[in-house]
Amino acid sequence: MFNKKKEDKMSNEKTKTWLVIEKYVYSNSSATHMVKKTAYSIQEAIEFKIALEKLNEQKEVVYYLASDVDTVLESACKHHNESIENGTYYDNHPEIKKPEKKEVEEEILF
Repeated sequence: MFNKKKEDKMSNEKTKTWLVIEKYVYSNSSATHMVKKTAYSIQEAIEFKIALEKLNEQKEVVYYLASDVDTVLESACKHHNESIENGTYYDNHPEIKKPEKKEVEEEILF
């Protein structure tokens, strides 16, 4: 009861599902897709995908991540905002100038 927000956040995190998909393209037919892993965090999904890619020796097999639109957009926005805050966005995009911090003087009218 007292930790309601924490419980809601934890249950919300668990409902975000990431799939690691294997795409196999046959030379003379259409591609087949198979879910190789269901993960509940993007980090877990990325680690599994990277492991599969390292073990893969077939040219016909490709791995990618999939999720629902809300989960993907939330993750992209979160990582973008973090890169803005820590400055790595501007390091990776030198064509965009980092805005200078301006001290805001607030005028109080009575």
